[in-house]
Amino acid sequence: MANTNTRAKRQTTTAKSVKAPEKVLEKVETQPVVVKDVDPEQYVIVRNGFHGKLIYKSSRTGEKFTWDKYGDEQEMQLRELRNAKNTSKKFFINNWFMFDETWIISYLGVGQFYKNSINIEHFDDLFKKPDNELKKIIKDMSAGQKKSVIYRAVEMIASGEIDSRKTISTLEEALGIDLIEK
Repeated sequence: MANTNTRAKRQTTTAKSVKAPEKVLEKVETQPVVVKDVDPEQYVIVRNGFHGKLIYKSSRTGEKFTWDKYGDEQEMQLRELRNAKNTSKKFFINNWFMFDETWIISYLGVGQFYKNSINIEHFDDLFKKPDNELKKIIKDMSAGQKKSVIYRAVEMIASGEIDSRKTISTLEEALGIDLIEK
């Protein structure tokens, strides 16, 4: 009798452990990437997520990629992006390489670096958020995106697009930096 109960417990345990991976598989299935269908030679658009000039030099081919300003685009091969992931991971960690197509992030396996990133087209919308939401979003950003927030905030304060002392104070607190001279 004890043997039957042990088997039943094992089956129950097995059934429970099978259910957890099914949920994970459901999430993976919603991703549009199937690795065998992706050509590593294909070119994709890579955007500059750094506020300023960004330069990447391939250690594999020696080719130099240059983006002059935030949001600029360059075409790169997926193979080169895989190489960059292995040799210059900081471009992904700091969100200096940005992608409009989320399947590229999945294909490269760098999703952990982009889970709290803000798309370039919606970057300025960040400054319209309520103060408590703004703090939370900034807290979860990568160091690279926080620097981009600093650069953009300074530009927007100088142009008068951000003129609320409360918003400026919230940004300063969240970023740990003085944006205006006091």
